[in-house]
Amino acid sequence: MTSLTHIATPDGLAPGVNYSHVVWGTGRFIAISGQCALDEKGDVVGEGDPAAQARQVFENLRRCLQAAGATFDDVVKLTVFVTDTAYLPAIREAREGHLDSGRLPATSAVQVVSLFRPELLMEIEAFAVVADR
Repeated sequence: MTSLTHIATPDGLAPGVNYSHVVWGTGRFIAISGQCALDEKGDVVGEGDPAAQARQVFENLRRCLQAAGATFDDVVKLTVFVTDTAYLPAIREAREGHLDSGRLPATSAVQVVSLFRPELLMEIEAFAVVADR
């Protein structure tokens, strides 16, 4: 059995807004490569539309987690790369459809100049911990 502990605000730190400062657990570690808004053929979904891209990214993350025997409940860390921080509200909205707001993972958000294809607006990677098989 996996047990994850979330500490939203450790003593002496300002409260985390939309993330937990610390998450830990025991079990099997899973690393999910950065996912972009690509469909199963490699075509961009939602060109120019951050909300559509965010939904596709979280769907791709869900599929990767499922392939590893995990769910979003097992995610301990997200790293978000965006070409414009103005896209963060769209990402938060898409995330709300997958993650429990009371048990949010540790999260970092980084604005980058570009991603590997110019029409991509974001990329998100995930780390998860699940029970040993």
